[in-house]
Amino acid sequence: MKKVVNHPDKVVQDMLDGFVKAHHTSMKRIPDTTVIIRQEAPISGKVGLVSGGGSGHEPAHAGYVGKGMLDAAVVGEVFTSPTPDQVLEAIKAVDSGAGVLLIIKNYTGDVMNFEMAAELAEAEGITVDKVIVNDDVAVEDSTFTTGRRGIAGTVLVHRVAGAVAETGASLAEVKQAAEKVVRNVRSMGLALTACTVPAAGKPSFTLHDNEIEIGTGIHGEPGIERVPLQTAEEMSERLVEKILADKDYTNSEVAIMINGMGATPEMELYIVYREVERLLHKHGIAVYRAWVGEYMTSLEMAGFSVTLLAVDHEIKQALSTPVETIAFR
Repeated sequence: MKKVVNHPDKVVQDMLDGFVKAHHTSMKRIPDTTVIIRQEAPISGKVGLVSGGGSGHEPAHAGYVGKGMLDAAVVGEVFTSPTPDQVLEAIKAVDSGAGVLLIIKNYTGDVMNFEMAAELAEAEGITVDKVIVNDDVAVEDSTFTTGRRGIAGTVLVHRVAGAVAETGASLAEVKQAAEKVVRNVRSMGLALTACTVPAAGKPSFTLHDNEIEIGTGIHGEPGIERVPLQTAEEMSERLVEKILADKDYTNSEVAIMINGMGATPEMELYIVYREVERLLHKHGIAVYRAWVGEYMTSLEMAGFSVTLLAVDHEIKQALSTPVETIAFR
């Protein structure tokens, strides 16, 4: 295994130190925590938005801290949920009195620890609510979850909820907007290679050179089927058809996210976008806006995911407002 690290046990701390040094004008780290917050937090009268999860998914989640998205991101160890005390520090740091919304990917550890932190915050007089993102159509239950996993579609929940929160909307209104995205977003991914957790020192699973894994999760967990290597067209069709079988987007307008898993060149991601757009037009689905790049990765895994979000006037308006983060434009 080759990794650009100092020591496997210090990867997260070293990363956070470098992250804050590189972006000190727009964000800061709460001392003695793994919490990254906006420089100006808490913002008077504004609902605070907090998300987070294990490391290894960069630029998620700290890359989405900023105007129009998150107020705080809580960082766990690699593929491990942040602890309740760290989440509590984030909640307290962004609370301005208008309440705090937690955006949680549906993984058992994340849900449990964020909910525990919410209870602790409420005991201190802070109003907290939550939404749980479960956009992955690949599996109903998995190694890490009860119910569907939360994957790249979470970024669009951050974006819409963040835009609505910037308007001074109430906690109930921000939650309502986030839940609308959760209801209307679907994702699915695949892997060409596995990833290696630094502390483990070996790949999470093994794929031969002529194999791909369909339905892989973002923690390196195996998917639902292992098949021979296919063309970009065939792989894209496999994911799109599974998404469309789960939710009917016919005659809808959608936002698309083609998300790289960590080691897929943009060249290949744009080939995938070409195929996905063609498939959607074939189904009578119009494209409102698209993002192509790395948004929710799995260390150095090669592969990609496709996310579709049905948009209406409210979601379009949110997606068109200014955003100032290091990872989303």
